[in-house]
Amino acid sequence: MSHYCDTCGTELVEKDHEEGVFPYCSACQVYKYPHFSVAMSTILLNPEQDRLLLIKQGGKEGYILTAGYVSLGESVEETVVREVQEELGLSVTESRFLRSRYYEPSKTLMMNFVSVVASEDYVLKVDEVDQADWFSFCEAKKAIRSNSLAEQFLLSYLKEASKA
Repeated sequence: MSHYCDTCGTELVEKDHEEGVFPYCSACQVYKYPHFSVAMSTILLNPEQDRLLLIKQGGKEGYILTAGYVSLGESVEETVVREVQEELGLSVTESRFLRSRYYEPSKTLMMNFVSVVASEDYVLKVDEVDQADWFSFCEAKKAIRSNSLAEQFLLSYLKEASKA
């Protein structure tokens, strides 16, 4: 599969660079580094940190984690607070980065957090979230969408939390 320069249309060639091999445009004489999106997902804990909130979106079955894309000029930490507020009307009181994973289908670097919210009283933004429910940790394992990135993040977190 050939790739072409987004500036001049010349076919790109692979060329060594001090950081690896990258596509290079011989006409523009510039490397064309890969582009990808950055997004966050968060495991939302209630104030007592004994239950977590999962959502359904896009008319799909199975629950997922609250997530969203990072806006230009915004930190990932700011995105966590903004997305939780926008989608659920909840205020994040604390948040901690857990892990990241590249998600090939959407060419997205997904950054996963665990966050505590001030209250269990959410208000759905109906054009973004179909449903939201609080679950015990055990119930959440069964409710989370199987074979999803959300499931991988949640199960990793619950495994670590059980050791603490």
